[in-house]
Amino acid sequence: MTHFGVGMLAMVAGFSIVLAAASAPAAESSPDVLKTLRAGHPRLFLTPDSVKALRAAAQSDPAEKDMFARIRTQADKMLKDPPVEYVLIGPRLLDKSRRCLERATTLSFVYQLTGEEKYAARAAKELEATAAFQDWHPAHFLDTAEMTCAFGIGYDWLYSYLSKEQRAVFRKALIEKGLTPGLESYRGTGKFGWWVKAHHNWSQVCNGGLAVGALAIADEEPALAREVLDSGLKAVQGAMGNFGPDGSWNEGPGYWGYTLMYTSYYLGAMQTALGTMRGLEQAPGLSEAGLFRLYFTGPTQKTFNFADAHEGAGSAPAMFWLARTFRKPVCAWHERQMMKPSAFDLIWYSLEGRGPAAEGLPTAKYFRRDDVVFMRSAWEDPQALWIGVKGGDNAANHSHLDIGSFVLDALGERWAWDLGGDDYNLPSYFGNKRWTYYRLKTESHNTLLINNENQNPKAKAPVVAFAAEKGDAYTVIDLSQAYPMAKSVQRGVNMQAGKRILIQDEVEAGAPVDCLWGMITRAKASVQGPAVVLEQNGKRLYGRVLSPAGAVFDTVGANPPPPEGQQPDAKKLVVKLPEKSASVRLAVVFSTDPNGAAPSAAPLKPLAQWPGHSK
Repeated sequence: MTHFGVGMLAMVAGFSIVLAAASAPAAESSPDVLKTLRAGHPRLFLTPDSVKALRAAAQSDPAEKDMFARIRTQADKMLKDPPVEYVLIGPRLLDKSRRCLERATTLSFVYQLTGEEKYAARAAKELEATAAFQDWHPAHFLDTAEMTCAFGIGYDWLYSYLSKEQRAVFRKALIEKGLTPGLESYRGTGKFGWWVKAHHNWSQVCNGGLAVGALAIADEEPALAREVLDSGLKAVQGAMGNFGPDGSWNEGPGYWGYTLMYTSYYLGAMQTALGTMRGLEQAPGLSEAGLFRLYFTGPTQKTFNFADAHEGAGSAPAMFWLARTFRKPVCAWHERQMMKPSAFDLIWYSLEGRGPAAEGLPTAKYFRRDDVVFMRSAWEDPQALWIGVKGGDNAANHSHLDIGSFVLDALGERWAWDLGGDDYNLPSYFGNKRWTYYRLKTESHNTLLINNENQNPKAKAPVVAFAAEKGDAYTVIDLSQAYPMAKSVQRGVNMQAGKRILIQDEVEAGAPVDCLWGMITRAKASVQGPAVVLEQNGKRLYGRVLSPAGAVFDTVGANPPPPEGQQPDAKKLVVKLPEKSASVRLAVVFSTDPNGAAPSAAPLKPLAQWPGHSK
């Protein structure tokens, strides 16, 4: 499964934990949110009828039979594992909450499909252990929310197996350690309820996790469940609006996955338990969210992992949910290529959908809200040329100082890397030391470093040009706010005939500045003045500095001292200019063809003359 980190940006050093949100339609109001509550169990994601259908499919359909066998193998391994214990890692219990959620879900699901009580007994043992915890650590409320989700699913899916005494114990823990702290947050009486006003991943996770827990016991505790659900439907509105207009997510691919996981839990639980998603499905951009994953995943199946993300794409069962809910079968196709089967993959599984080439998706796309652009030479070709480049907002939650950064795939290899986030337990990682850590600084990203200074942490960078025509794609991003020492900084990226990538920067300053172009790579770099040959796994990528005259490639280290994250295999390919200058056009071209990097192959034009530029 895709790695999902946690954390929040403290109200220090110019950070803000509450982000501006696009408007989202108000959730449907009703005198009683529980009016349509489905009686009996299971009712969260599964119903008695859907369980029967899944049992049949797991026996008759080859693909689903294989998926279930793999899920059952996971459950069999869990039978031997000891239950989780109350151990904090840094300031978080989240690792234990997630492990409990994974075990409760997998074991209870296998019990539902097989009827074998050994799986139910082991799931109940996990819930018994965590029910006895002193609390579910509301100081870091994601821990509480995910544990509440685990108990909601376990209680619902194990209901027929559990004794009255076990139900009472689990229900009591769910109320006292999950839903009650949630209500205190909603009412403004809790110590840790800042997340109620958050417009980032915490909103969907906390509101969604509490909703799953509330729906599990809504028939037994209707007043409590009603208040939790009504409060959550109000609180989540701002965050839901942040998918608009086209499905991107400014916290990056990792938190796209985490947010969509709990968005699908939240809305999926309401679908089966209430027969309605209460209007949340109408949030602008949500129906397009699956396409963002298609674009941010490169031919290497690595992502453009900006904003505290790891490069692995991993599995995302929410893609099946998006495919079913919004009739986006290409999302189902994508998850079938990527998935490591889980219970939710099988619950929402769909065989529908052709690949993006057959669906006619454009090979270049600009995601407007978050100013991220992707270009590729072809879909469904592991050897394709692909680049992702970002403008965006340095003040977004989990952001790095990386405006203008890019990643690059070609020939089945990643050539330009984003190193991703570092250890969240480093001192003040989300506080006043954040911009001192190498992986978060401008220095480590594939962008310009001017006067050896970090970018402005509050800077925004809009896309000012985007065009795709006749196999070419163009974008220009205005980076000026990121570099206060300059009057104007713009970066253009041009994919030429699907064969070459031109990266062209134009810097205008009132006084001469030191401008360093950089790109993190793990390839062997053979530098000869303005030319470089990158080589890895027998593949070669050719690069050349086209402008200015006298600029040359070089390599420098990219590995800070411990305890920061180590990457001794990485280096930074840089372009050094002959002298400081107040006016710079810095252009670099890469091609898989040695002739494609020749100066004559990529003639330069001012960015203002590129297609689509607003001048």
